[in-house]
Amino acid sequence: MRRKDREVADLGAIERIIGACKVFRLAMVDGTRPYVVPMNFGYDLRGGALEFYCHSAPEGRKIDILRGNPEVCFEMDCGHRLVEAEAACSYGFAYSSVIGEGSVFFIEEPEEKLRALLKIMEHQAGRSDFSIPPEALSRVLMFKVAATSFSAKQRLLPE
Repeated sequence: MRRKDREVADLGAIERIIGACKVFRLAMVDGTRPYVVPMNFGYDLRGGALEFYCHSAPEGRKIDILRGNPEVCFEMDCGHRLVEAEAACSYGFAYSSVIGEGSVFFIEEPEEKLRALLKIMEHQAGRSDFSIPPEALSRVLMFKVAATSFSAKQRLLPE
């Protein structure tokens, strides 16, 4: 990371950034072409191991690409605020972000699919006490992104 003064190394602080973000961008490679999609997500961060959970329709371009090449990168950002100044060149932007790489694993087991879906609901809705009918669970495709590396960066508003 070039700007070490903006690096966030503390896992608790990284988890707070992830918790504040509701969408992440999942980037993949379709042959020789990049492809990126915004996605809602849930996550687990335990002992430095970071996993994201996503749901999808069972078919489509994204799924075709991921089945052919499960190596991905991701990005999320939040806390956006314009930092104003007198001169145009002195303007800036406050933000928090997490960027990383990982591998996609499709979730097939019903119990694990339910757990992943409830993680998404917990992150997005703030609760996980939903009852998901088995037939609804069988129609949704679930996958996780197991991060192999990630870093966080933050520029806070001036005091």
